[in-house]
Amino acid sequence: MHVALLRGELGRREESRKTNLRAELTSYVGKNADVAAVRDLIAEHRLTTLIGPGGSGKTRLATETARTLLGDLPDGAWLVELAAIGADGDVAQATLAGLGLRDALLAGEAQNAEPTERVIAAIRERELLLILDNCEHVVEAAAAFAYRVLGECRRLRILATSRESLGITGEALWPVVPLALPEEDAGPGEIESSPAVQLLRDRASAVRKDLAVDVQTLATMVRVCRALDGMPLAIELAAARLRTMSIDQLANRLDDRFRLLTGGSRTALPRHRTLRAMVDWSWELLTDAERTVLRRLSVFSGGASLEAAERVCVGDAVEREAVLELLTALAEKSLLVAASDGAPRYRMLGTIKEYAADRLAEVGESDLARHAHLAYFTELTQTAEPQLRRAEQVEWLATLAADHDNISSAMRGALAAGEAQEAMRLAAGAGWYWWLGGHRTEGNELITAATETPGEVTDDIRATVYALVVLFLNSGPGDEHHAAEWIHKAYRFSQISQRRHPGMALAVPLELMLQGSDPLAAWEPLLDDEDPWVRALTRLHLGKMRTILGHGGREADTYLESALAEFRALGERFGISFALTELAERIAVRGEFAAACEHYEEAIAAVTEVGTIEDVIPMRSRQAQLYWLLGDEDASAAATAEALRCAERVTWPGALAHLALSQAELARWRGDAEEASRQLGVATTLLGDEAKHIRAGTHDLLGYLADDLGEARKHRAAACEAAAEAGHAAVIARILVGVADLALRCDQYEQAARLLAASVAVRGLPDRSHPDEARIEQTVRRRLGEAKFAEAAQEGTQTSWTQLVEVTLAS
Repeated sequence: MHVALLRGELGRREESRKTNLRAELTSYVGKNADVAAVRDLIAEHRLTTLIGPGGSGKTRLATETARTLLGDLPDGAWLVELAAIGADGDVAQATLAGLGLRDALLAGEAQNAEPTERVIAAIRERELLLILDNCEHVVEAAAAFAYRVLGECRRLRILATSRESLGITGEALWPVVPLALPEEDAGPGEIESSPAVQLLRDRASAVRKDLAVDVQTLATMVRVCRALDGMPLAIELAAARLRTMSIDQLANRLDDRFRLLTGGSRTALPRHRTLRAMVDWSWELLTDAERTVLRRLSVFSGGASLEAAERVCVGDAVEREAVLELLTALAEKSLLVAASDGAPRYRMLGTIKEYAADRLAEVGESDLARHAHLAYFTELTQTAEPQLRRAEQVEWLATLAADHDNISSAMRGALAAGEAQEAMRLAAGAGWYWWLGGHRTEGNELITAATETPGEVTDDIRATVYALVVLFLNSGPGDEHHAAEWIHKAYRFSQISQRRHPGMALAVPLELMLQGSDPLAAWEPLLDDEDPWVRALTRLHLGKMRTILGHGGREADTYLESALAEFRALGERFGISFALTELAERIAVRGEFAAACEHYEEAIAAVTEVGTIEDVIPMRSRQAQLYWLLGDEDASAAATAEALRCAERVTWPGALAHLALSQAELARWRGDAEEASRQLGVATTLLGDEAKHIRAGTHDLLGYLADDLGEARKHRAAACEAAAEAGHAAVIARILVGVADLALRCDQYEQAARLLAASVAVRGLPDRSHPDEARIEQTVRRRLGEAKFAEAAQEGTQTSWTQLVEVTLAS
């Protein structure tokens, strides 16, 4: 019998079995496409290895694939479970056990045969699939065994599972990734069909028959699956917890996932019964140097570049030159995900990151690693900061965007530790990136928190940060009250600073304006500044200030056109878009709506390049109005839709309030009073009554919407008060048109003509983009006749606008 066995002449009982795969008790969810792909690999390659982190579903994918092949394999598919053998265990003996041959070969001639020889003798001529499961702790022995038996058994194919590859020539690899998660904006149908949620629902329904699957429950399930990175084992452990807790309780406690997820199946491998045991298994297989690097990588958020890892992970006998090799080893062991899109980046799944952070705390290195992380990203932002005002800004913005989460977490760590100097240094480096890169809400929060952190900070750093803080005006309710304080501080520290940041130059004219100096005279000295970006921005501000003050005309256009040319020469997209936007508005006021829309389109293209999505919103909103005035309702609707899509991606109150106010005006033009009122409520909620331009615009529109003259008069008075406080000529001019509408409704035609003329005088030219101005003028001309209209208009240009308003509101 023993000779027959050695020759592979198995007995009838053995021949009747084609597999030792056990029937599964649960359905297979979410990986059918992977099964098909692995089948194809097995058909093309004699050795295929499924690699992936613990708990990713490698074993289940292997066995499910093998089941589909049983009809094509004359001698079946056989599972060899290596998890139970030690690091020095015998892979061949485990294979004999898997084939059901170990006990049969213990006596007689076979007892002297080497185990691998026994395996070869048993399967030499057979066409079968061996599944070597869980090879990672015996990877070298498994590789040697696979290499030998594949060389001797030409009809054999091997499917291995491991947290790292076997490293044999000819080995095909299939990365087993976590289950797919729904997109952030996915609807209920997409959520239900996502593999990760499907698995949670399936396993949860087995332990909780009363689990209702409504929209809220689905949203909570997504939270759970996302927190667990879509890892099948973690999701199954989470589902088991639903025997004794609700889905909301589960989701809210996943911050302590290792303590929570401990209720695995009693029949599972010991390391699959708890989440911690699963990761412990991988940890024990690492060298000391690999453990050091993995621990320190836990301080990163959103992954690490090679350069960052080399700076942060050195120490404990880990030299900088060795970090790349160690990162590669950790990636090969499925503890890191190495992204290869451009420069390599390394990231950990959330569960691994939390585990490594715990290990970092255990050895008392959390602060050491955090400070190394903070130092690196402070240096990176300070290197990038001046380049963000040059042609290289797109490349540097991409560099910083890749590490956005790291920059934010470094700042939050410094703030939490009360490290004022460190927080302010990072704010000085990152402030312009936050503004330019579309992160204004977060940037405002972090910079403000840094300025409020008590502690010693150098004058140079304070001057830079306060100059940047001024950028974040109109960030929310009440911020206008802080503007003067921030400008004063920026100016004061800039006067004693030894370092010169471009923002400090801008603090000087702003301070002079607060002191009552002529705004144009305050800005003009900067026309000769040594920094070309400051010179370009100064020209832009001079053009804008002339418009604000009602000193428009060709000189304002000249400043704006010069600024545009200088920003183009620098390649600075934000400045280009800013100048184009100002020019577009001046063109629109003259009635050249199509040309204005083209300017806005070019501005949007420039600002989109750098990612300042907040600025796209007001541009698209204004385009929507201008297209409507052109009679192109389709283009107007498309611009509105694009503005709304952008709004879904930002939280900057100023941009969102501008959108709401613009939408309200467009709705009023269309005759939709209800929608106009709703949008006005949104604008007020976002910025409150303290934002003067929003308050003026809101009451102006409410004055048009009011059916009752008394109510309309009340809103006109409030609008005029806010406009006077704002001091912006264009705002005042627009409000005067509204008061003219009130005069018209009261049959005061001469007064309406006076107010229209005053509006033009304040602005410096008629506003052809304001349909009410044309409507009121046409009506009044028809009522008065040309001579009386001209006479009343002349009076309006010679009378104070405030006096005209007082007379109208009093009548």
